[in-house]
Amino acid sequence: MHTIHGGLKRRTGTQMARIATLSVLLTMASACDDKKAVEDTPLSASEVQYLSEESLWRIQRQEKLTQPDGWTSLIGLHWLTLQSHYVGSSARSGIRIEIGPESLGMFQRNNGKVFFTPERGLALTLNDQPFKGRVELKDDSNGAASVLGFDEGKGRLTVIERGGNRALRVKHADATTRTQFKGLDYWPANRDWRVEATFVPHPVGTTLPIVSIIGTTDNTPSPGAVEFQREGKTYRIEALDQGEPTLALIIADRTSGHESYGAGRYLDVSRPDANGKVMIDFNRAYNPPCAFTPFATCPLPPNQNRLDLAITAGEKRYGVKH
Repeated sequence: MHTIHGGLKRRTGTQMARIATLSVLLTMASACDDKKAVEDTPLSASEVQYLSEESLWRIQRQEKLTQPDGWTSLIGLHWLTLQSHYVGSSARSGIRIEIGPESLGMFQRNNGKVFFTPERGLALTLNDQPFKGRVELKDDSNGAASVLGFDEGKGRLTVIERGGNRALRVKHADATTRTQFKGLDYWPANRDWRVEATFVPHPVGTTLPIVSIIGTTDNTPSPGAVEFQREGKTYRIEALDQGEPTLALIIADRTSGHESYGAGRYLDVSRPDANGKVMIDFNRAYNPPCAFTPFATCPLPPNQNRLDLAITAGEKRYGVKH
Protein backbone atom coordinates (compact mmCIF):
# COMPACT_ATOMS: atom_id res chain seq x y z
CA MET A 1 0.00 0.00 0.00
CA HIS A 2 1.24 3.50 -0.87
CA THR A 3 0.73 6.88 0.68
CA ILE A 4 -2.80 8.21 0.34
CA HIS A 5 -2.86 11.56 -1.44
CA GLY A 6 -4.76 13.97 -3.64
CA GLY A 7 -8.44 14.69 -2.99
CA LEU A 8 -8.79 12.42 0.02
CA LYS A 9 -9.53 13.89 3.41
CA ARG A 10 -6.50 13.24 5.60
CA ARG A 11 -7.20 11.54 8.91
CA THR A 12 -5.38 12.09 12.15
CA GLY A 13 -3.90 9.19 14.08
CA THR A 14 -6.74 9.48 16.59
CA GLN A 15 -9.37 9.32 13.86
CA MET A 16 -7.72 6.29 12.28
CA ALA A 17 -7.58 4.59 15.67
CA ARG A 18 -11.28 5.23 16.21
CA ILE A 19 -12.15 3.87 12.77
CA ALA A 20 -9.98 0.81 13.38
CA THR A 21 -11.62 0.24 16.76
CA LEU A 22 -15.10 0.46 15.22
CA SER A 23 -14.09 -1.94 12.46
CA VAL A 24 -12.77 -4.40 15.04
CA LEU A 25 -16.07 -4.30 16.91
CA LEU A 26 -18.01 -4.88 13.70
CA THR A 27 -15.72 -7.75 12.76
CA MET A 28 -16.14 -9.32 16.19
CA ALA A 29 -19.91 -8.97 16.01
CA SER A 30 -20.18 -10.57 12.58
CA ALA A 31 -17.92 -13.44 13.65
CA CYS A 32 -20.27 -14.47 16.43
CA ASP A 33 -23.82 -15.73 16.45
CA ASP A 34 -25.20 -12.88 18.55
CA LYS A 35 -24.25 -9.96 20.78
CA LYS A 36 -24.11 -12.14 23.90
CA ALA A 37 -21.56 -14.43 22.25
CA VAL A 38 -19.32 -11.40 21.72
CA GLU A 39 -19.66 -10.31 25.33
CA ASP A 40 -18.95 -13.80 26.66
CA THR A 41 -15.90 -14.44 24.48
CA PRO A 42 -12.83 -12.68 25.89
CA LEU A 43 -10.14 -11.79 23.39
CA SER A 44 -6.45 -11.98 24.17
CA ALA A 45 -4.22 -8.96 23.62
CA SER A 46 -2.70 -10.63 20.55
CA GLU A 47 -6.16 -11.29 19.07
CA VAL A 48 -7.19 -7.67 19.61
CA GLN A 49 -3.94 -6.52 18.01
CA TYR A 50 -4.48 -8.86 15.04
CA LEU A 51 -8.06 -7.65 14.45
CA SER A 52 -6.92 -4.03 14.71
CA GLU A 53 -4.21 -4.60 12.11
CA GLU A 54 -6.66 -6.33 9.77
CA SER A 55 -9.16 -3.48 10.12
CA LEU A 56 -6.52 -0.85 9.41
CA TRP A 57 -5.33 -2.84 6.37
CA ARG A 58 -8.90 -2.88 5.01
CA ILE A 59 -9.25 0.88 5.50
CA GLN A 60 -6.00 1.51 3.66
CA ARG A 61 -6.96 -0.94 0.92
CA GLN A 62 -10.20 0.94 0.18
CA GLU A 63 -8.58 4.37 0.38
CA LYS A 64 -5.90 3.37 -2.12
CA LEU A 65 -8.50 1.83 -4.44
CA THR A 66 -10.63 5.00 -4.44
CA GLN A 67 -7.98 7.72 -4.51
CA PRO A 68 -8.26 10.13 -7.48
CA ASP A 69 -5.89 8.05 -9.64
CA GLY A 70 -6.77 4.66 -8.14
CA TRP A 71 -8.17 1.71 -10.03
CA THR A 72 -11.77 2.92 -9.63
CA SER A 73 -10.89 6.08 -11.60
CA LEU A 74 -10.39 4.17 -14.87
CA ILE A 75 -12.64 5.47 -17.66
CA GLY A 76 -11.14 3.83 -20.73
CA LEU A 77 -8.74 1.42 -22.38
CA HIS A 78 -8.24 2.35 -26.04
CA TRP A 79 -6.01 0.33 -28.37
CA LEU A 80 -3.80 2.20 -30.82
CA THR A 81 -4.60 0.26 -33.98
CA LEU A 82 -3.89 3.00 -36.54
CA GLN A 83 -0.82 5.10 -37.29
CA SER A 84 -2.59 8.20 -35.95
CA HIS A 85 -5.56 8.76 -33.66
CA TYR A 86 -7.34 11.97 -32.72
CA VAL A 87 -8.51 11.70 -29.11
CA GLY A 88 -11.12 13.65 -27.16
CA SER A 89 -14.61 13.54 -25.64
CA SER A 90 -16.26 14.86 -28.81
CA ALA A 91 -18.24 12.46 -30.99
CA ARG A 92 -15.95 13.55 -33.85
CA SER A 93 -12.89 12.06 -32.14
CA GLY A 94 -11.38 8.88 -33.58
CA ILE A 95 -10.91 7.66 -30.03
CA ARG A 96 -13.61 9.06 -27.76
CA ILE A 97 -12.85 9.36 -24.05
CA GLU A 98 -15.67 9.43 -21.52
CA ILE A 99 -14.57 12.61 -19.66
CA GLY A 100 -12.19 15.34 -20.77
CA PRO A 101 -11.62 18.03 -23.42
CA GLU A 102 -13.60 17.74 -26.63
CA SER A 103 -10.30 17.53 -28.47
CA LEU A 104 -7.26 16.42 -26.49
CA GLY A 105 -4.84 16.00 -29.38
CA MET A 106 -3.29 13.48 -31.76
CA PHE A 107 -1.45 10.27 -30.85
CA GLN A 108 0.93 8.78 -33.40
CA ARG A 109 2.84 5.49 -33.52
CA ASN A 110 6.26 5.59 -35.13
CA ASN A 111 8.97 2.86 -35.00
CA GLY A 112 7.65 1.34 -31.78
CA LYS A 113 7.23 4.70 -30.05
CA VAL A 114 4.15 6.77 -29.27
CA PHE A 115 4.10 10.55 -29.77
CA PHE A 116 1.48 13.09 -28.70
CA THR A 117 0.68 16.47 -30.20
CA PRO A 118 -1.73 18.48 -28.00
CA GLU A 119 -4.66 20.55 -29.18
CA ARG A 120 -3.65 24.20 -29.27
CA GLY A 121 -4.52 26.20 -26.16
CA LEU A 122 -4.95 23.28 -23.73
CA ALA A 123 -3.26 23.41 -20.34
CA LEU A 124 -1.71 19.94 -20.04
CA THR A 125 1.11 18.39 -18.03
CA LEU A 126 3.64 15.64 -18.72
CA ASN A 127 4.78 13.91 -15.54
CA ASP A 128 3.21 16.82 -13.59
CA GLN A 129 5.17 19.48 -15.53
CA PRO A 130 3.55 21.89 -18.04
CA PHE A 131 4.61 21.38 -21.66
CA LYS A 132 3.86 22.51 -25.19
CA GLY A 133 4.39 20.86 -28.53
CA ARG A 134 4.93 17.29 -29.64
CA VAL A 135 6.29 14.87 -27.00
CA GLU A 136 7.11 11.17 -26.74
CA LEU A 137 5.05 9.15 -24.27
CA LYS A 138 6.96 6.25 -22.70
CA ASP A 139 4.88 3.10 -22.17
CA ASP A 140 5.01 0.84 -19.11
CA SER A 141 7.06 -1.96 -20.68
CA ASN A 142 10.41 -0.74 -19.31
CA GLY A 143 9.49 1.00 -16.09
CA ALA A 144 7.13 3.83 -15.23
CA ALA A 145 4.98 5.14 -18.07
CA SER A 146 4.77 8.84 -18.92
CA VAL A 147 1.71 10.48 -17.39
CA LEU A 148 -0.26 12.97 -19.45
CA GLY A 149 -2.40 15.16 -17.19
CA PHE A 150 -5.56 17.04 -18.26
CA ASP A 151 -8.61 18.68 -16.66
CA GLU A 152 -6.42 20.43 -14.07
CA GLY A 153 -4.90 17.11 -13.02
CA LYS A 154 -8.16 15.22 -12.54
CA GLY A 155 -7.54 13.31 -15.76
CA ARG A 156 -4.46 11.10 -16.28
CA LEU A 157 -3.51 9.18 -19.42
CA THR A 158 -0.71 6.64 -19.85
CA VAL A 159 0.38 4.30 -22.62
CA ILE A 160 0.50 0.61 -21.72
CA GLU A 161 1.99 -2.31 -23.65
CA ARG A 162 0.26 -5.69 -23.64
CA GLY A 163 1.14 -8.58 -25.93
CA GLY A 164 3.17 -6.32 -28.22
CA ASN A 165 0.29 -3.88 -28.69
CA ARG A 166 -0.18 -0.46 -27.12
CA ALA A 167 -3.23 1.15 -25.61
CA LEU A 168 -4.21 4.38 -23.90
CA ARG A 169 -5.18 3.86 -20.26
CA VAL A 170 -7.32 6.80 -19.18
CA LYS A 171 -8.26 7.76 -15.63
CA HIS A 172 -10.37 10.58 -14.24
CA ALA A 173 -11.19 11.54 -10.67
CA ASP A 174 -14.84 12.05 -11.66
CA ALA A 175 -15.30 8.48 -12.92
CA THR A 176 -18.65 7.11 -11.75
CA THR A 177 -16.92 3.90 -10.64
CA ARG A 178 -15.06 6.08 -8.14
CA THR A 179 -17.67 8.68 -7.17
CA GLN A 180 -20.34 5.98 -6.74
CA PHE A 181 -18.10 3.34 -5.18
CA LYS A 182 -20.18 0.87 -3.16
CA GLY A 183 -17.59 -0.16 -0.58
CA LEU A 184 -15.81 -3.45 0.07
CA ASP A 185 -17.27 -6.53 1.74
CA TYR A 186 -15.25 -9.13 3.65
CA TRP A 187 -15.59 -12.35 5.54
CA PRO A 188 -14.99 -11.73 9.25
CA ALA A 189 -11.26 -11.71 10.02
CA ASN A 190 -10.26 -15.13 11.34
CA ARG A 191 -6.77 -16.01 12.55
CA ASP A 192 -7.35 -19.63 11.49
CA TRP A 193 -6.89 -18.40 7.92
CA ARG A 194 -3.42 -17.12 8.70
CA VAL A 195 -1.28 -20.14 7.88
CA GLU A 196 2.41 -20.93 7.74
CA ALA A 197 3.53 -22.33 4.39
CA THR A 198 6.71 -23.96 3.17
CA PHE A 199 8.49 -22.41 0.21
CA VAL A 200 9.49 -24.93 -2.47
CA PRO A 201 12.03 -23.25 -4.79
CA HIS A 202 12.05 -23.69 -8.55
CA PRO A 203 15.23 -23.81 -10.66
CA VAL A 204 16.59 -20.34 -11.35
CA GLY A 205 14.93 -18.81 -14.39
CA THR A 206 11.62 -20.69 -14.11
CA THR A 207 8.65 -18.83 -15.57
CA LEU A 208 4.92 -19.50 -15.74
CA PRO A 209 2.64 -18.49 -18.64
CA ILE A 210 0.08 -16.15 -17.08
CA VAL A 211 -2.98 -15.33 -19.17
CA SER A 212 -4.70 -11.98 -18.68
CA ILE A 213 -8.38 -11.14 -18.80
CA ILE A 214 -7.82 -9.53 -22.24
CA GLY A 215 -6.30 -12.74 -23.62
CA THR A 216 -2.59 -11.87 -23.64
CA THR A 217 0.00 -14.24 -22.14
CA ASP A 218 3.12 -13.24 -20.23
CA ASN A 219 5.86 -15.60 -19.10
CA THR A 220 6.21 -14.39 -15.52
CA PRO A 221 9.15 -15.32 -13.26
CA SER A 222 8.19 -17.94 -10.67
CA PRO A 223 10.87 -18.46 -8.02
CA GLY A 224 8.93 -21.25 -6.33
CA ALA A 225 5.68 -22.47 -4.82
CA VAL A 226 4.21 -22.30 -1.32
CA GLU A 227 2.66 -25.38 0.29
CA PHE A 228 0.33 -25.32 3.28
CA GLN A 229 -1.99 -27.71 5.04
CA ARG A 230 -5.69 -27.33 5.69
CA GLU A 231 -7.86 -29.95 7.37
CA GLY A 232 -5.29 -32.65 6.79
CA LYS A 233 -4.71 -31.88 3.10
CA THR A 234 -1.72 -30.23 1.45
CA TYR A 235 -2.33 -27.39 -1.00
CA ARG A 236 0.18 -25.75 -3.32
CA ILE A 237 0.23 -22.25 -4.84
CA GLU A 238 2.71 -21.14 -7.48
CA ALA A 239 4.29 -17.81 -6.51
CA LEU A 240 5.14 -15.03 -8.97
CA ASP A 241 7.90 -12.45 -8.86
CA GLN A 242 6.61 -9.19 -10.33
CA GLY A 243 9.58 -7.11 -9.24
CA GLU A 244 8.07 -6.11 -5.92
CA PRO A 245 9.51 -6.68 -2.41
CA THR A 246 6.75 -9.27 -1.91
CA LEU A 247 5.75 -12.35 -3.90
CA ALA A 248 2.39 -12.45 -5.67
CA LEU A 249 -0.15 -15.27 -5.37
CA ILE A 250 -3.01 -15.32 -7.90
CA ILE A 251 -5.61 -17.84 -6.80
CA ALA A 252 -9.06 -19.21 -7.49
CA ASP A 253 -10.94 -21.43 -5.04
CA ARG A 254 -14.33 -23.02 -4.38
CA THR A 255 -15.84 -19.61 -3.54
CA SER A 256 -14.79 -18.06 -6.90
CA GLY A 257 -17.84 -17.01 -8.90
CA HIS A 258 -20.03 -17.41 -5.83
CA GLU A 259 -19.15 -15.46 -2.69
CA SER A 260 -15.86 -14.19 -4.16
CA TYR A 261 -14.95 -12.69 -7.53
CA GLY A 262 -15.14 -15.18 -10.37
CA ALA A 263 -11.78 -14.36 -11.96
CA GLY A 264 -9.90 -15.05 -8.74
CA ARG A 265 -8.17 -13.03 -6.07
CA TYR A 266 -4.68 -11.78 -5.27
CA LEU A 267 -2.43 -12.14 -2.24
CA ASP A 268 0.88 -10.45 -1.45
CA VAL A 269 3.20 -12.47 0.80
CA SER A 270 6.67 -11.89 2.19
CA ARG A 271 9.55 -13.71 0.58
CA PRO A 272 10.64 -16.88 2.44
CA ASP A 273 12.58 -16.47 5.66
CA ALA A 274 15.87 -18.19 6.49
CA ASN A 275 13.98 -21.40 7.28
CA GLY A 276 12.07 -21.39 4.00
CA LYS A 277 8.77 -20.41 5.65
CA VAL A 278 6.15 -18.03 4.29
CA MET A 279 3.16 -16.68 6.21
CA ILE A 280 -0.04 -16.54 4.14
CA ASP A 281 -2.87 -14.42 5.56
CA PHE A 282 -5.91 -15.32 3.49
CA ASN A 283 -7.83 -12.59 5.32
CA ARG A 284 -5.91 -10.24 3.03
CA ALA A 285 -6.96 -11.90 -0.23
CA TYR A 286 -8.21 -9.05 -2.39
CA ASN A 287 -10.00 -8.55 -5.69
CA PRO A 288 -8.07 -7.62 -8.84
CA PRO A 289 -8.82 -4.26 -10.49
CA CYS A 290 -11.07 -5.90 -13.09
CA ALA A 291 -13.60 -6.58 -10.31
CA PHE A 292 -14.30 -2.83 -10.26
CA THR A 293 -13.77 -1.69 -13.86
CA PRO A 294 -13.99 -3.21 -17.36
CA PHE A 295 -10.85 -1.30 -18.39
CA ALA A 296 -8.20 -3.25 -16.45
CA THR A 297 -5.89 -5.96 -17.86
CA CYS A 298 -5.73 -8.32 -14.88
CA PRO A 299 -3.62 -11.50 -14.83
CA LEU A 300 -5.71 -14.62 -14.15
CA PRO A 301 -4.89 -17.58 -11.89
CA PRO A 302 -2.86 -20.30 -13.61
CA ASN A 303 -4.42 -23.76 -13.55
CA GLN A 304 -2.00 -24.83 -10.82
CA ASN A 305 -3.47 -22.18 -8.51
CA ARG A 306 -7.11 -23.26 -8.79
CA LEU A 307 -7.60 -24.78 -5.36
CA ASP A 308 -10.14 -27.42 -4.40
CA LEU A 309 -10.77 -25.52 -1.21
CA ALA A 310 -13.35 -22.94 -0.10
CA ILE A 311 -11.31 -20.01 1.21
CA THR A 312 -13.94 -18.22 3.28
CA ALA A 313 -11.64 -15.33 4.12
CA GLY A 314 -10.69 -12.00 2.62
CA GLU A 315 -12.55 -9.84 0.13
CA LYS A 316 -15.91 -10.91 -1.26
CA ARG A 317 -17.47 -10.11 -4.64
CA TYR A 318 -17.88 -6.40 -5.23
CA GLY A 319 -21.35 -4.89 -5.37
CA VAL A 320 -23.17 -8.08 -4.37
CA LYS A 321 -25.29 -8.35 -1.25
CA HIS A 322 -24.20 -11.33 0.85
